[in-house]
Amino acid sequence: MRLPGRSAGRHQRRPRRLVTALRWALALVAVTAGALALFSPGSSSPTARAEAAPPAPVVVAAPAARTVAAPVRVVIPAIGVDSALTDIGVDAAGALVPPADFTQAGWFAAGPVPGEVGPAVLAGHVDDRSGPAVFFRLEDLTAGDQVLVTDGDGQVHAFTVTRVAAYPKTAFATAEVYGPTAGPELRLITCGGTFDRSRRSYTDNVVVYART
Repeated sequence: MRLPGRSAGRHQRRPRRLVTALRWALALVAVTAGALALFSPGSSSPTARAEAAPPAPVVVAAPAARTVAAPVRVVIPAIGVDSALTDIGVDAAGALVPPADFTQAGWFAAGPVPGEVGPAVLAGHVDDRSGPAVFFRLEDLTAGDQVLVTDGDGQVHAFTVTRVAAYPKTAFATAEVYGPTAGPELRLITCGGTFDRSRRSYTDNVVVYART
């Protein structure tokens, strides 16, 4: 979902705390608990499984100037992830749409930037018909592991994993994942659980929580 914004060049940059307060004051933290399943045609076995989209945040972004440059790369040493980041959004039904490239992770561009106050969201596929995808080993992360996000200015924002959780897509922890936070935090989302052949998607979502 694309939302109108304001040109940063027409307005003076507000102090960070005010920007954050305005963003959350104007943001509609209303997230759909279910997920819209996306699949690859022809998928028919667990080794040829297709990915389902992570839960769908529907957020009205505040028209405030960014305090941190947009992210361009994510590195997760513990599981061998080193991926460029592409902007992702939601479809007409409000479901978060992962990158078309299964080897690449995406950043939900209507939400906070990694390094700003709030829960920045990165999402990626777990696998496809050919095998493992970018976030295949996401659930292997443990507390203390590092997630490094580089922004467009070359600054590296280091996050430390605090926990890993799995939620049924029918009972997703919407407020916990997408709700406001006191400081900069990160959410990494992919699919998990059992592959449902009838729906051609996974039953769960894996969510990694991290903070600076």
